[in-house]
Amino acid sequence: MIEKRPFRYFLNRNHGVPGIAVLPEGGYARAKAEIMTWPGYAPTPLVALEAIGKAAGVARLHYKDEGGRFGLASFKALGGAYAVMRVLQAELAKRDVAREASSADLIERRYKEATGKITVCCATDGNHGRSVAWGAQRFGAACVIFVHETVSQGRRDAIAKYGAEIRVVPGNYDDAVREAQKQAEANSWFVVSDTSYPGYTEVPRDVMQGYRLMADEAADQIGEAPTHVFIQGGVGGVAAAVSVQMRARFGAGVKLIVAEPDKADCLLASAEAGEPVTVPGDLDTLMAGLACGEPSLLAWQELERGAFAFMSVSDESAVECMKLLAHQTPPIVAGESAVAGLAALLLAMQEPYARGALSLGPDSRVLLYGTEGATDPEVYDKLVKN
Repeated sequence: MIEKRPFRYFLNRNHGVPGIAVLPEGGYARAKAEIMTWPGYAPTPLVALEAIGKAAGVARLHYKDEGGRFGLASFKALGGAYAVMRVLQAELAKRDVAREASSADLIERRYKEATGKITVCCATDGNHGRSVAWGAQRFGAACVIFVHETVSQGRRDAIAKYGAEIRVVPGNYDDAVREAQKQAEANSWFVVSDTSYPGYTEVPRDVMQGYRLMADEAADQIGEAPTHVFIQGGVGGVAAAVSVQMRARFGAGVKLIVAEPDKADCLLASAEAGEPVTVPGDLDTLMAGLACGEPSLLAWQELERGAFAFMSVSDESAVECMKLLAHQTPPIVAGESAVAGLAALLLAMQEPYARGALSLGPDSRVLLYGTEGATDPEVYDKLVKN
């Protein structure tokens, strides 16, 4: 399987405590109904990893493969583009251009004079920015994307392909978030972020509602409810969306484990502290899409009670999991940020105390989310083929 390596885990002391509804059901119903009408929409596959599951010692292991989502190679296609559409609809109504513009209206450029004067922007490690740029191009808005210095050229080029202007910011992802907000305020742009903070929650809420569709599809596909779900961390948006949707579909019994890079484990650190905390430093992890030092406010409000546990894993374990999936029959192309959950599962199953603490065993039915494919093919090839 993979080599036994150090990892950390923390059981959430607040798991199951009642709290506010971060993602109301009405908002998700609107997002689902809308996204399913978009040209090119199709559910992504749920793959049974029978050999890996057997070797790991669990009853069933399924992997939701997001590598083909809308041609953007990531689940984030569901969130950023949907939020761009919502921003444009709201602004057209505010400007008395169109009270209820549909996505079809926007795609057909019915209001192109007005939408062409609207600029959306965001910070990104790669995938969210690609979704926002794609959504801006699809719906007729201008777009500026802020990336930090370590975002690969391949990921920058993939964003620019959709017509976005790319601006490079010194520092890490969180520095890029702050710069995007600063420039938006100075230029009257609209931030379409996947992270939320005090005073900025409604657009990220739309992003997260879009993400829920991935989890809803998996629930339709899997049949018997999973006992455990492993999901990548980052700022926490997708983990929170999955947490909400698993509870909506299967009740409170599913144990959600959030997996992060050990060099950017802000959610685990927050769980340990009992409040949101920032992980300092350059967040230099190969898992580029998870290189985040500050939790999203909305995501934390869900995960502080919805997550069963938090884990952090090494880059080396992630690369081993990429190679493991690449050698399946048929092969699965999983990017660096897609496999933290698989790594966490396989490492935990090798360690009796962690296995027991997480209630993992031969009867466990585990669901993984492969949140991206090869979003930078050159980086992927270097990691998998070495």
